[in-house]
Amino acid sequence: MEIYQIRAFVTVARVGSLTKAAEALSLTQPAVTAQIKALEQSLGVALFDRSGGRLTLAKAGEILLPTAESLLVLGAQFKAEAQQLQGSLQGQIELGMPSEQPDFLRLGELAAAVTQRLPLIELKTQTLPAATLAEQVSTGRLPAALTIAAHPPRGVLWTPLRSVRYRIALAKEHAAVLKRGGWREVAQLPWLDGPPGSHTHLLLRDMFERHGLAPRIVMQNDDQANLDALVRAGAGCALLREETALAGAASGDFTVWGQTRADATLGFIQPPERAGEPALVALSSIIQAIWKPRAPIAPEAPGGPHPLERE
Repeated sequence: MEIYQIRAFVTVARVGSLTKAAEALSLTQPAVTAQIKALEQSLGVALFDRSGGRLTLAKAGEILLPTAESLLVLGAQFKAEAQQLQGSLQGQIELGMPSEQPDFLRLGELAAAVTQRLPLIELKTQTLPAATLAEQVSTGRLPAALTIAAHPPRGVLWTPLRSVRYRIALAKEHAAVLKRGGWREVAQLPWLDGPPGSHTHLLLRDMFERHGLAPRIVMQNDDQANLDALVRAGAGCALLREETALAGAASGDFTVWGQTRADATLGFIQPPERAGEPALVALSSIIQAIWKPRAPIAPEAPGGPHPLERE
């Protein structure tokens, strides 16, 4: 039994696909299959059920998965302790993040703290949709990320940092709809959306699906940090963070529709098996100092009630 075999088992169990697991591990699919078969032979039990052309966890796999994840965490901690004996931390930390304003994400404070406390570490950021951030962190392709989600992503260590509320902002010329219509009329207005899998896209989709509707999307924009400028210019309607939406409404730039809101959380996520790496321990400590968040939530934590509140 080897640690890389255990890693292959955990990765396939998380993503539910040999192809995706091979991509996450930078291996070929036959290599991943061989590692799992070798682990099964070593343990004397079948970890996956391969009947019907589908790959699902067998009963033994379900029972052994938590222990396998714990072994990966211990392995990472063992390696981290050895690295700490080698001297100062150095290298690069890649941090994923959602498309949002730097001030809201407190990136300036984070960069300054990393420069001061970890002078030999280079912080590299990568902006991706929320769904992609969760997938890449859960499979270990990204070591850490800030993300915005209605519920804690699965398969990661989740540290909630702050609540985020979104409101519907309409261009001033569409304000007349408020006087004569409801959800159906609002859905027919031109809407500005984020890319598939982004936090604003997921929140917007869920909001209208609860009313059996879909918004009329006229533009998908990767830059979610500056949607308010597009609404102000009359390009369409959008979900904006509450503080941005209310400030724009107060200055007469656009209109906020009623009390409709969508609630989410900004959080910090890490792969469980990499959480003990020295550089990530240091990064997590810095984020804890900046945000003073609640304790991390393990991957098994269930989601709460639906975050959408409506009139």
